[in-house]
Amino acid sequence: MNNLPVAVFDSGLGGLTVLRALRGQLPHEDFFYFADTRYLPYGDRPEAFLKARGVLIAEALARRGAKALVIACNTATAAAAEAIRAAVDLPVVAMEPGVKPAAALSQCGKIAVLATTRTVESPRFQRLLEQHARHVDVLVQACPGLAEAIESHGPESAEVADLLQRFITPIADAGVDVVALGCTHYPWVAEAIARHLPSGVQLLDTGEAVARQLSRLLVASQLHGGGEGQVTLATSGAPHAVRVTVDRLWGHDSGLHLPIEYWEP
Repeated sequence: MNNLPVAVFDSGLGGLTVLRALRGQLPHEDFFYFADTRYLPYGDRPEAFLKARGVLIAEALARRGAKALVIACNTATAAAAEAIRAAVDLPVVAMEPGVKPAAALSQCGKIAVLATTRTVESPRFQRLLEQHARHVDVLVQACPGLAEAIESHGPESAEVADLLQRFITPIADAGVDVVALGCTHYPWVAEAIARHLPSGVQLLDTGEAVARQLSRLLVASQLHGGGEGQVTLATSGAPHAVRVTVDRLWGHDSGLHLPIEYWEP
């Protein structure tokens, strides 16, 4: 199975920030990236829908031929990670907001988490706070519409700027020293977020941690290597629109100037 690709999925193109980290850590792996843009955004959809959709996608990716699965979406992880792990016989790496490392890094005992509405309302996220952040003050900021605006209008758009002004101002005034980016779309606007915050506040993105965990699982399962660094992109939405978004988010140095296929699980 070593020559099979690693499957990566997200509601849209936010997970490309994770794919970037995966490719950097694992240059000799092939990847199949699925953007479920037909149902973008996941952040405000019911948990039952997200669980069913996540299992459907995971089972279809396993049938298509994948040696491991990365859930490159905090919202999908919160709603469906346990069900996905029960449904497929593959190593699965899931995303979650970096509450634990943020709490460990904080010097003042105050951190913030930016995430989607569905993530912050999930029992999984509440358990994360209880397990790893009881000793710090946590400002949890839901950011409805931000992921969709980043994807639809671009990181430098007026729509994104307006949302960041609304969501980041309370954090800037709260005296936190670490901010966890709890959605894979948010690293695309990390520089803009930093401009709204006092100097010295750290932004925490968990993409590199996910890449390290995938590497450990592949080695432990004797599935490491066997690829050529190839990437296949697919979407449940409109391939042309996804092509435009990929180029807008990643730029022309992504190495991903290849056809995007339509694929429906």
